[in-house]
Amino acid sequence: MKSSLLLKFIFYFLFFTNSCTEIKWIDTLPKPWTLSEDALTKILPKFHEEYPDFHDRLLAFSLWQVGKPYELFCLGEEEGRDLDPIFRLDVSDCTVHILTSLASIQSQSWSDAKSKLIKIHYKPNSIGKSTPTYNSRWHYTSDRIENNPSTKNITNSLVLPDKLKSVSLTLNQKSNGKEFLELDWKKSIIINYIPSDNITSEIFEKLPVISGVAFVKESYFDTGLIVAHEGMIINNKNIIHASSEYKKTVNMDFMEYYFRSDGPLFDGVLFYSFHPINK
Repeated sequence: MKSSLLLKFIFYFLFFTNSCTEIKWIDTLPKPWTLSEDALTKILPKFHEEYPDFHDRLLAFSLWQVGKPYELFCLGEEEGRDLDPIFRLDVSDCTVHILTSLASIQSQSWSDAKSKLIKIHYKPNSIGKSTPTYNSRWHYTSDRIENNPSTKNITNSLVLPDKLKSVSLTLNQKSNGKEFLELDWKKSIIINYIPSDNITSEIFEKLPVISGVAFVKESYFDTGLIVAHEGMIINNKNIIHASSEYKKTVNMDFMEYYFRSDGPLFDGVLFYSFHPINK
């Protein structure tokens, strides 16, 4: 009995010591939104040293961004229709938080992160090269989740088929047949999602240490959209997301965020996993 209690004590001591060490290292860093390009270049290799595992590194980097100011539609091509930076860490919206985190943790410098961001944020051409143009951007989260190699839709694996709802529509096509965005592009898609009534804590227990979550808004369907917001689920419980509501990137309990006193914020969710870029 005493031996068993001693082993439990040692386990919890090591667990909490290691967790505190990880958080302490991130807390010693300057905030990412205050960094110059050179300063970030010095820090990125240290993330690889501290967190050799891809998903552990993604979790740490995402936590490091908590508190970053919010700004909607803050990435662009630096020329043409959208003059915003290709890569930045001073502000984020929900999608930018995810894209910049994925690019940064696979990079050793600012310029490397910018190159990785281009590979993640833009669709490759016929010879597999991604070029930053407005039309080649992954504009639709549902399209990115289904077809971008950095993400994989895992929604269907988390619940039984009768717990899912399905939507079939043409992305970027409004109910009147016109484009939502001027892209000269549209795509028919059928995708399943977990409706609000079927979201349970048991689902979160099946998720990896960090995964993506996309929020479905059924009122958007008539405009050719499915997803209204997205974030990262960490440690099977919390969501880290750049929030228009809180005007910054926050880390909070998912259930408390999603289910409010007047009902759920959205109509359902998609879950997806994260994957490194093939070199």
